[in-house]
Amino acid sequence: MPLDARIKSWLAKAAPPQFDWKAGVAEARNQFWRTMQRLEADAPTLHGVRNLIVPRTEAGPESPLKARLYEPYAAGAAPGAGLIYFHGGGFVLGDLESHDMLCRRLAAAAMIRVLSIEYRLAPEHKFPAAVEDAAAAVRWAFANAPELAFDPARIAIGGDSAGGNLAAVTAQAFKKAGAPRLKAQLLFYPCTQLMLMTPSQMRLRESYFLTQAAQDFFKDKYLRTREDAFDVRCSPLLENDLAGLPPTYLVTAGFDPLYDEGKAYGEKLAACGVPVAHAHYPKQVHGFFNMTAISPAAREAIEAAGAWLNCRLALD
Repeated sequence: MPLDARIKSWLAKAAPPQFDWKAGVAEARNQFWRTMQRLEADAPTLHGVRNLIVPRTEAGPESPLKARLYEPYAAGAAPGAGLIYFHGGGFVLGDLESHDMLCRRLAAAAMIRVLSIEYRLAPEHKFPAAVEDAAAAVRWAFANAPELAFDPARIAIGGDSAGGNLAAVTAQAFKKAGAPRLKAQLLFYPCTQLMLMTPSQMRLRESYFLTQAAQDFFKDKYLRTREDAFDVRCSPLLENDLAGLPPTYLVTAGFDPLYDEGKAYGEKLAACGVPVAHAHYPKQVHGFFNMTAISPAAREAIEAAGAWLNCRLALD
């Protein structure tokens, strides 16, 4: 399948930035921020957006975490379904602002409240800091469900790319612990393994945005040692017992180096009896949910994910 015509045209005309992965973390974050501002436009109107703090706890992160709650008009005033969301960025880039537009669109599309979490980033905080933050944030959300207007029986977890990794890892951890019980998970082009190069990674080494140089940069900054990649908290694809995980909406893209590992995780979930809705977009690139100013297909894909989540969280 050919690349999305709108994205192809933008790449040809807009002189998209070329990330210099040798320039260091600070410059990579600046470049990422500038790029994200060019890819998004016209956010949907919501009833409210609140900045929150996930406080430090004995079992939580070493410092408070920033969070943001998105409340669409359709959610109403009574407690209802909610989504806890983790942003992408290779565990090194991204924050509440970089994924603000995506969370707004998800809240509007799913007609539920969305809680976005800003976890600690590498290399200042290497693995497993982000994993610990994700678990602590979800525990906090369940414990404070009344203040968030979340119904504890209808809470989902989700994320894109590295955030999809954290969502998958957190869902596995809570399944093993037996609580809290998540109702669903959204995995948008997730990173599910950091061990080896898959065929899609080799085929798309010089892909759009997520090049092999970018992936090497992220791994170098996130992992403490090479052995960390074989930890299921880094590579959730290694977990064999996936039975009992929440129903999953999986998004993959044809021009994404992470396509093979995302597809493999979906197949493994299904083989373990987990209901999986796999939405594959063969013309799209990694990160296309953040490209709504360029491609109408991105908007449609977010709407489809939101519609699935709304239906799934409405089920008894």
